Amino acid sequence: MNSHALSALGRRTEAPPISWLMATALARPRLISLAAGFTDNESLPVPEVRELLAELLGSGRTGQAALQYGTTAGDPALRELTACRLQSLDGGPESGAYSPQRVLITNGSQQMLYIVTEALCDPGDIVLVEDPTYFVYLGIIQSHGLQARGVRMQADGIDLAHLEAVLAGLKRKGQLSRVKLLYLVSYYQNPSGVTTSFEKKACALKVLRAYERAAGHPIYLLEDAAYRELRFPAAAGTEVAAPEPASALAARGSASRVIYAGTYSKPFATGVRVGFGLLPESVFTAAWRIKGNHDFGSSNLLQQLLARALASGRYEQHLNALQKRYARKAQAMLAGMAAEFPATVRWQAPAGGLYVWARLSPRLKSGMKSKLFRAALDKEVLYVPGELCYAEDASRPRPNHELRLSFGAATEANIRAGIKRLAAAFAPFAQEAGD
Repeated sequence: MNSHALSALGRRTEAPPISWLMATALARPRLISLAAGFTDNESLPVPEVRELLAELLGSGRTGQAALQYGTTAGDPALRELTACRLQSLDGGPESGAYSPQRVLITNGSQQMLYIVTEALCDPGDIVLVEDPTYFVYLGIIQSHGLQARGVRMQADGIDLAHLEAVLAGLKRKGQLSRVKLLYLVSYYQNPSGVTTSFEKKACALKVLRAYERAAGHPIYLLEDAAYRELRFPAAAGTEVAAPEPASALAARGSASRVIYAGTYSKPFATGVRVGFGLLPESVFTAAWRIKGNHDFGSSNLLQQLLARALASGRYEQHLNALQKRYARKAQAMLAGMAAEFPATVRWQAPAGGLYVWARLSPRLKSGMKSKLFRAALDKEVLYVPGELCYAEDASRPRPNHELRLSFGAATEANIRAGIKRLAAAFAPFAQEAGD
């Protein structure tokens, strides 16, 4: 007799590393966490939300509607505003890809990623991911009994030649029918900070379509744009920031193959936990039904609050201030790294988002069981080991000499102090680091 009654998924699901990282930070008050991708606490829009709630609850008519259940798909006004905003961000292309009827409101973008994976994938299926990628999504892949195949990254997104090579290899092995989607974190990527060019998104879509006949079914491009609106303003001395690439929704054929996941949590307030997806009609129907079984609709009050924030301009005003704040915090981190870190540590300055991805000498290990990680904890500073951001992929060894640093939650003073502590943790390993 089994000693438990857990399902295969319940037995298979591992503890997310993010849970340990967050618990460690909370349990050690002196610890400076440069790990968890929390957003900036001081910039949360408390006055704006107070005003919005007062307006919303100021009359019985709007207050009662906001405090009642909504629909599974989401508040109609928020769906309309979301579709229009995405079309505007992409430069206003005329396309059916931006229909509000294809917008599904969720509890953060994380629920959208989970639902889409649940709708498309069976145990044993294959998901193509960037190498490295968002490690929390790797947890979703693991819990569903899926396999991941990594596609190398370049300065402007995935390596298209390697994407084609991975697909061709799976075809030779008779495994192409198990490939269901390609997952891209397309703007200021978590963890690397890389932004994928529109040209690469469009070409990746064409590559996927070229293999669909052999696969026997559609292969979708899942674009996770959670950090899209956290771009930094133009640097001092320049008139404008570099133009942001359009999403894959603007590519030819996107309406039937692109799944776009976004969020209002990071650019407005993480506590509202409101995300969204824009999906092809066939996938939308399945995702809508699954969400109905999950919760039959996200918080109606928070959706209506966000709809008012968008319509009134308060969302945009807050976002502009937030972008400037993150730019300053990123600069504080980069300046500290340049002043304190060994010359062998390499990184690329991000143009947005919440992270800096640092590469050490391959001889210096940075994983959770490494001497460096333990030394950092002894110095009361926490980072995300880069190994967590790589899928289990037998085609290559998992890299173990990188780390992700977040400037999102820590104050500028703590960012500077945390970088000094991390530099002190590096010191005993100068020989491995190549100094």
